[in-house]
Amino acid sequence: MRIIGGHLGGQRLTPPSSLPVRPTTDIAKEALFNILENRLDIENCTCLDLFTGTGNISFELSSRGAVAIDAVDIHFKCVQYIKETAKKLNINNIQARKADVLKFISACRTSYDLIFADPPYDLPQLPGLANDIWKAGILNAGGIMVIEHPSTRGMADSPIWVETRKYGYSSFSFYQNDH
Repeated sequence: MRIIGGHLGGQRLTPPSSLPVRPTTDIAKEALFNILENRLDIENCTCLDLFTGTGNISFELSSRGAVAIDAVDIHFKCVQYIKETAKKLNINNIQARKADVLKFISACRTSYDLIFADPPYDLPQLPGLANDIWKAGILNAGGIMVIEHPSTRGMADSPIWVETRKYGYSSFSFYQNDH
C-alpha cells in the first residue's frame, strides 16, 4: 500500500497485519482520486474519513493538500497507527479519532466538503449509510460523499446519488449535495 499522488506520492504505508482492516487497493484508490480531482478542489477541502482503518485515504488526501481531515475508526490500534504514521511523515492536518462511526455521525457538529466511508462490507446499516450521513447535515453544499461497498450489495435510493463505479468486487457510490 502506498500514497499515490501529491507531495508524499510513492511513500509506502506499512500497517501491522493485525489491524482489522480491508484497505482500498491502490488501483481502486487511483481511480477514485482521478474522479475526485475532476469534481472538486481537494486542496481547499475539509474531509471526513469514516471507518478509516489504516488511514490510507486520509494520508492520500493529506498528500494532495486537503486543509483538514478527520479520520474516525472504532479500533484503537487503527487510530494509534494513523497517529504514529502522521507523526513520522510530519503530517499535521489529520485528526485521528476513536469513535463508533454511526454515533459519531449523529453527534457530529462539523460539516465537510468531502466525506469518504469504507465500512465493513457486512455492516447491517450499509445500504442506508448515505441517507444517514445526508440526514445528519454534515455534507457541505456542493460537497461530495463517496461510499465504498461490495459490488454485490445495493445501496438504498438517495436524493443526492450521482453514480456508482465498479472496480471488481468493490464499488464506489458517489453522492453530491447540490443544495
